[in-house]
Amino acid sequence: GHKVVPYSVGISTPLSNFEANLNYKMVQDPAITATFPVIGLENTAILAWTTTPWTLPSNLALAVGNEIDYVKVREKASGKIYILAKALLAGSFKDPKQELETLEELKGKALVGLRYEPLFGYFSDRASSGAFRVIHSDHVTVESGTGVVHMAPAFGEDDMRAAHEHGLDAPNPIDRQGRFGPLVPEFEGVFAKDADRGLIDDLTARGR
Repeated sequence: GHKVVPYSVGISTPLSNFEANLNYKMVQDPAITATFPVIGLENTAILAWTTTPWTLPSNLALAVGNEIDYVKVREKASGKIYILAKALLAGSFKDPKQELETLEELKGKALVGLRYEPLFGYFSDRASSGAFRVIHSDHVTVESGTGVVHMAPAFGEDDMRAAHEHGLDAPNPIDRQGRFGPLVPEFEGVFAKDADRGLIDDLTARGR
């Protein structure tokens, strides 16, 4: 099988937790919110927040918390309907009371099983085996983001655990030097972190 561990792309080897913590630093990463249109619900998208845009091509699921309170809201200016955690509305919109109309309040477990359109088509063949749907995971919180966690199983311990529980695999398009390989041809040879800007521009251009 596979296990997620700290890894150095500089010397192409796994590290122990002790080694990784020896050089712990605070860094600035781009935080973005992506839209995941729900299949079967017209003009409705789930919002998921991430600080690792380079992992988005490997997205296979969205995770929610069964007992977390979520809302379905309509953005008055655009008419678009979004789903996210009720407690995090203010973090995603400047003035929720003025910008949004609440259509429905529901628990996370009511969202489990919803299918959505993938952000990218690189692993779209996984849809037939249960990918690109909403799942439950205990590690989801309302401390930041949208209360919906983008799941790229190869790049996080919690993601990998939840993916295995739901029968999903863990595609990894990154090579041992931290560069995209042929599975993501548009960014092949690009160091993962350097691909953030290009991926964000692509999502922006497609309205996602």
